[in-house]
Amino acid sequence: MHILTDTKINFLAMRKPALLLSAVLIVISIFSLATRGLNFGIDFTGGTLIEVGYQQSADVAQIRQVMEENGFPEAVVQNFGSTRDVLIRIAPREDENSAALSNRVLSVLRSQDSEVDLRRVEFVGPQVGEELTNDGGLAMIYALICILIYVALRFEYRFAIGSVAALIHDVTIVLGVFSVLQLNFDLTVLAAILAVIGYSLNDTIVVFDRIRENFRKIRKGSSEEVVNISLNNTLSRTLVTSFTTILVLLALFFFGGELIHGFATALLLGVLIGTYSSIYVASAAALALGVSKEDLMPVEKEGAEQEDQEIPR
Repeated sequence: MHILTDTKINFLAMRKPALLLSAVLIVISIFSLATRGLNFGIDFTGGTLIEVGYQQSADVAQIRQVMEENGFPEAVVQNFGSTRDVLIRIAPREDENSAALSNRVLSVLRSQDSEVDLRRVEFVGPQVGEELTNDGGLAMIYALICILIYVALRFEYRFAIGSVAALIHDVTIVLGVFSVLQLNFDLTVLAAILAVIGYSLNDTIVVFDRIRENFRKIRKGSSEEVVNISLNNTLSRTLVTSFTTILVLLALFFFGGELIHGFATALLLGVLIGTYSSIYVASAAALALGVSKEDLMPVEKEGAEQEDQEIPR
């Protein structure tokens, strides 16, 4: 990655088209969330839980396919305890109770294997109820306020606004993709959204740290030039971190199985969008708000000399 240490890419020359792209994506995301909403999984809606046992090791992928072909596309199928025990969760249906659902599921499974044994049937409530949803929303607001305070104290309030804008941007677009495509939104995806916030914030803090350092070192040059230099300085680190993270997520996406497919999808989107937003949302927002060298200079002690550098050409 040595070839990336002396890059001179003018990132901010594209900030207006990037702003337009972000605005379009956010408008589409908000419109879809308002009109179509999210396709909540059983973790949020509750449903019927059916445990069955097989004489031999069960093929979960085949069971999932059979369930989908027989009118249960939303069924969540997973091993429970051993490879011969299978847990099936089905979203609630207004026209059928748990007993009727379990009988239908059992008949479908026995059409493939007559020795399937029904272990238990029960109705499970949603793990994320209204109270927990409200508490989660409040927790998110409190977290954003804390991030505002932390970044404002560590850097400058314009950077704080930029970092929170980037977080809102990333989460909104990831949720918008899940809404537009009606991908299943369950607790694993919610966990991925929280991980996206952490990844995006970390990436933004690294960029801001270099911007502050360069504002203090470089004597000549506009604020835009200093920010561009800082973005180029952190480019190799950003690419290495993003690339290695994406490699792991691609492995999870293709080989991790159905249960964590949504988790990997959300994180893949989050890493890509978070890397983009560190440059074109967080940094561009701080620059648009008028951050300058004077805002980030430490208070000079009497008699101290400031070591400045000229802008590299």
